[in-house]
Amino acid sequence: MQRWIAVGVVVMLLFVGGGLYGYRAYKQNQPAPMWVPLPTNPDLPMAERDELIDKLKRRLSEPERLKRISKELGLPAKMELPDDAACAREIGVRMFVRAGEAQTPMGSVPAIHVGATGKAKEREVSGEIAMALMKEVWEVLGIEPPKGR
Repeated sequence: MQRWIAVGVVVMLLFVGGGLYGYRAYKQNQPAPMWVPLPTNPDLPMAERDELIDKLKRRLSEPERLKRISKELGLPAKMELPDDAACAREIGVRMFVRAGEAQTPMGSVPAIHVGATGKAKEREVSGEIAMALMKEVWEVLGIEPPKGR
């Protein structure tokens, strides 16, 4: 009888361990977009904000710009892709520019979110891509980047 109890305990431990491993793998493959909000003027009409979003999408989607980002961040090694051109295509697929809101000391204001989608296990790479895209936004808009972090 004691042997069957021992076998039952081992089987239960294997089930629990397998379940925990499966749950962890499931959570690591959930979508986890990372973005940087660009607060806009609350008085800016929605049509102008949409035009700005379209302009940013077009300019940020340029292959040369995406290749430069890939090269600066060393993405071929991080994303396990063969070269910068493949990484640029992948960034183009993951990149998004959309309207949203940002929390500021003065409350919630309209914003443009510039970022990249990815899985939870790729959160660091997605964050680096989002920050690099934001640097390009400052260049596209011709604005001096803010000082600080």
